[in-house]
Amino acid sequence: MKTTFMQKKEEVVRDWYVIDAKDIPLGRVASKAAIMLRGKHKATYTPHVDCGDNIIIINADKVLLTGNKLEKKKYYNHSRYVGGLRERTAREMKEKYPEEMMERAIKGMLPKGRLGRQMYKKLHVYAGENHPHTAQQPKVIELGGNK
Repeated sequence: MKTTFMQKKEEVVRDWYVIDAKDIPLGRVASKAAIMLRGKHKATYTPHVDCGDNIIIINADKVLLTGNKLEKKKYYNHSRYVGGLRERTAREMKEKYPEEMMERAIKGMLPKGRLGRQMYKKLHVYAGENHPHTAQQPKVIELGGNK
């Protein structure tokens, strides 16, 4: 009788990948990154084990937002004090905090709980072209642009 394959956390092999977000819609980059952080692109995927890879996203400041999202989409933070709600538009986030905008999109697609937090730690987002992870020899992931 065959049993279902379950990967052990000690046997996980992690690779490094680079995703260039220039002129690609935010959701497309975020969904691809979330799938790879979870490890769903591997044949050895196991739901209760963090079997995903390390993901580096560059050019987060040049990501594409379609439609009226730059003006209409809002990001909310609350300081937990009375009247402490802060509201920012997507344009403001893209100009001042492009890394946080990308991280929020990806974090929302990961599982909630300790396993999701563990997966989230393998995400590295940079606004510009350069990143300090060249020693890991990351492989480049090509995403189809919206051209």
